[in-house]
Amino acid sequence: MENLKTRLRDDMKTHLKAGNKVALTTVRNLIGEINTREKGGKTPIELDEAAVISLLQKEAARRRETAQTYIEAGATDRADAETAEAEIIEAYLPAPLDEAAVSGIIDSAIASLKADGVELTMRSMGSVMKLVSAEVAGRFDGKKVSEMVRAALA
Repeated sequence: MENLKTRLRDDMKTHLKAGNKVALTTVRNLIGEINTREKGGKTPIELDEAAVISLLQKEAARRRETAQTYIEAGATDRADAETAEAEIIEAYLPAPLDEAAVSGIIDSAIASLKADGVELTMRSMGSVMKLVSAEVAGRFDGKKVSEMVRAALA
């Protein structure tokens, strides 16, 4: 499976050839943001897939918030532009999970820890969260996951 950064770069070329200015600008901005994060610190780093997904989620959320601000100010044309960018970004994000799927992931994480001989109490929450978060990463609200794990351990 190709990674997200490669897909963004490939899509940028496609949008350039197709003359799709909104998508091209959006994807270009995302690649720029990724490059800034990777090269902006004291030592260059390589963002992994989870970090790129997290970055895209923040960018999409930022566009949605800005669109809402424009709507409240009566600038619907600008709001539409921000919403269009958010939709382009969201197309790169993994499909969100529903509560039933997350509940299943939590149950299998708990079963896996029990199979390893771990006696689960509330103190085991961190161990369970570590397993669950790795699978759910960016596809479901983290606070809600935490509440569900706490309820499962109670």
